[in-house]
Amino acid sequence: MATALIPEFDISGAQGGLSSESISHIGQAFITVRPDTYDQSLDWLIANVSRLAISADVSNLTSAADIRTLLDAGAARVFARLEQLQDLRPAIDDTRLVLVLDMDHSKDQIVDAIAETPLGVYAPQIKDLDFVTGWLKEYGASNRPPVYVSFGYTPRIADVQAICSLAAIPIIPAHHLTVDVKAQPELLSVADFIVAAASTDRSDGLYTTLVVDERGIALGLVYSSAESIAESLRTGRGVYQSRKRGLWYKGATSGAIQELVKVDLDCDGDCLRYVVRQKGTGFCHLETATCFGNYTGLSKLQKTLLSRKENAVAGSYTARLFSDEKLLRAKIMEEAEELCTAKTKEEIAAEAADLLYFALTRCIAAGVSLEDVERNLDAKSLKITRRKGDAKGVWAEREGIPPSPALPAAPPPTPAAPPVAAAAAAAAATIPVAPLAPTADDKILMKRFDATSATPAELEAVLQRPAQKTNDIMKIVTPIIQDVIENGDAALLKYAAKFDRANITAPVLNAPFPEELMQLPELTIKAINLSFENIRKFHEGQREATPELVVETMPGVRCSRFVRPIEKVGLYIPGGTAVLPSTALMLGVPALVAGCSEIIFATPPRPDGSITPEIVYVAHLVGAKSIVLAGGAQAVAALAYGTPSVTKVDKILGPGNQFVTAAKMFVSNDTNAQVAIDMPAGPSEVLVIADATANPAFVASDLLSQAEHGVDSQVILIAVDLADAQLEAIEAELHRQAVLLPRVNIVRGAIAHSVTLRASDIASAITLSNIYAPEHLILQIASPRAVLPSITNAGSVFVGHWTPESVGDYSAGVNHSLPTYGYARQYSGVNLGTYVKHVTASELTEEGLRGLGWAVMELARVEELEAHRRAVEVRLQWADGQKARGESTDL
Repeated sequence: MATALIPEFDISGAQGGLSSESISHIGQAFITVRPDTYDQSLDWLIANVSRLAISADVSNLTSAADIRTLLDAGAARVFARLEQLQDLRPAIDDTRLVLVLDMDHSKDQIVDAIAETPLGVYAPQIKDLDFVTGWLKEYGASNRPPVYVSFGYTPRIADVQAICSLAAIPIIPAHHLTVDVKAQPELLSVADFIVAAASTDRSDGLYTTLVVDERGIALGLVYSSAESIAESLRTGRGVYQSRKRGLWYKGATSGAIQELVKVDLDCDGDCLRYVVRQKGTGFCHLETATCFGNYTGLSKLQKTLLSRKENAVAGSYTARLFSDEKLLRAKIMEEAEELCTAKTKEEIAAEAADLLYFALTRCIAAGVSLEDVERNLDAKSLKITRRKGDAKGVWAEREGIPPSPALPAAPPPTPAAPPVAAAAAAAAATIPVAPLAPTADDKILMKRFDATSATPAELEAVLQRPAQKTNDIMKIVTPIIQDVIENGDAALLKYAAKFDRANITAPVLNAPFPEELMQLPELTIKAINLSFENIRKFHEGQREATPELVVETMPGVRCSRFVRPIEKVGLYIPGGTAVLPSTALMLGVPALVAGCSEIIFATPPRPDGSITPEIVYVAHLVGAKSIVLAGGAQAVAALAYGTPSVTKVDKILGPGNQFVTAAKMFVSNDTNAQVAIDMPAGPSEVLVIADATANPAFVASDLLSQAEHGVDSQVILIAVDLADAQLEAIEAELHRQAVLLPRVNIVRGAIAHSVTLRASDIASAITLSNIYAPEHLILQIASPRAVLPSITNAGSVFVGHWTPESVGDYSAGVNHSLPTYGYARQYSGVNLGTYVKHVTASELTEEGLRGLGWAVMELARVEELEAHRRAVEVRLQWADGQKARGESTDL
């Protein structure tokens, strides 16, 4: 099959040009996956793999495990650098890999990589068309692997035709494309791309066109023209070219219309294929399903069952099959048993047919079509990790098959894998690749580990968090920071376009913020106001009892300490496509209470250049001076060093991904920045301690509330003296709730490297928790308040069965910006003290200096700091001289 073009899809939603439906008519999509958009890209891929062949540019990723997870999830092919291919081959078939050409690589290196293989090549962002077409002519146009080309400028259709004529596949941003050139004349017509890739030897210039249904069964042969292709794509219907009557809108008079599913070409480009969803009596004018007669086999059975479902007499056996789940289940089990006992080829064929009849009845009853089943099979065929082939449970027991060995204890982590990669690798190792619709066979299950008999080394290994590949991240972050230092606002505008797909004209939104930017539903406003007030009350309560601490350490020596707010604070709120007013509240309200004179928000813009109204409203509530329209390392750099538009701050606070964390660590160690940060950060985590009083549903929900943050999140359950049945109840709840979540595939990745620890008593559980030092600690135990004095390392504690972690995330009043990755051993979560500094003062009288001056001089002598010693001596000698002359020592 030839590909006319591949639209580049922006997963952030800032599409323009082609709609999602129009892209599906092409059947192909190209996405660029970066470390900061990995989770979002994985979600989008999984959601669309059944309708699109998705190519993913992974050249920005640092982990082969992350790339394998994308392939497992259904990516048709990945576009990778030469160095990445070395980690992927030979385990990954070359037909799933494309080499991204790089000028840093020699011709010999490239030839060695692709010679005598089906490995495709990709020339990205070309600017010299003549050079590329010359290279393509040298490479040849037939009997070679695919070549993909994207443009570093907006191409003309003639440029595209030049590429297509040499059998290369253009990759074009969807916002440059249209299926309605009359309405959008400035854009490129998709129909023109298809025509450029097609060929015909007919004198009338028409293109031979095969029309098939979604199962690939031929309905008939027709002809197409450039005009009919354009009209079909514009209307989403089957439109062809009649050799006698012009445009032929199939079914316009008979009602047997066709919904367009996809248009593509055969391997030589000399035959178009229209995949359609046929309506009415069928494709043929003789009112048969196809021009070759009626359907046969499974397609005929599906049509028969659909008819029977609609027309079955109430109470009949047929009607009961569609309405009585127990009856249908019994028939499926009966036929499956008979198939298993069949001996001859004829018997096996007959019993298989019966089983397929009732299996398809089950599908039709549930609204599932053969096409849905085949799409699922196609998706499974793209997996590169295969599930363990054991029979399960009662079925294995019936056949005398011994049970599978228990899940092993958690292995030590792979040191070199970054957070997302470690999670993805673990997910790929333990789960056969998350299917589009999880089933009981793919149970979401935490590993178990018996901590009661473990050695300290074993405990350390099982509690190890996913490793973070700091050096690789710094290589990405440092050039961005330097760019912002050197180019200021221009760099921010550039990165907004590159990373956030937002074409903004100014990087800062200054207060007062317009009312129209804060338009919110009344219920949302009430929720924000309630949370604001509770957070304010709790942080007001953290004020020190007296504004100044005064202690007279000895006569004439007065020491004091007083509190002053940090003047300028930069508050980073992750966002872009997400909406996180809770983080804005958690960072902004304490700054307001502390009295910081300038509060600067920073958050990524949405694709249209705006900020979510929830964040603007919170900025207004806390009196923020401005909002910087930037995310990632570039936002941190702007806050740390300042730009012509962005105020340089004294301290940067707020959570973020690994790039934000790396940037914060960098600037805090750069003396030129003179900026502090709140704390280091890592992936989100929770540890739940549960005893026999815990509700399994509550425990499961708390674990999942953190697992859904990202595949690099980690959740730990410490089961205190729980019997197997009690632990199994929690595991069953975890799976039941997880498969209902929109982010179930992310949950799978997190659970893959999470663990349940068995502890004998509460004291042992608290010891394990203190070793782990979790960001969130949830106590679902009897008398939870009694154990609080024993807790030494935790970001925030949630006490008792009625306190889910989510109340701390939003509205209780405690702060949700907390130390992760074990930093709870050294750091506190954000609090009022985070926004203030303590200034000390010493005030001595002459009596005081005489009382301790000798000690100061002696210690200065020991340290050989003569000027220190003399600063005391000079004063005492002067005072002695004044007194010898009978003069006052008052100054």
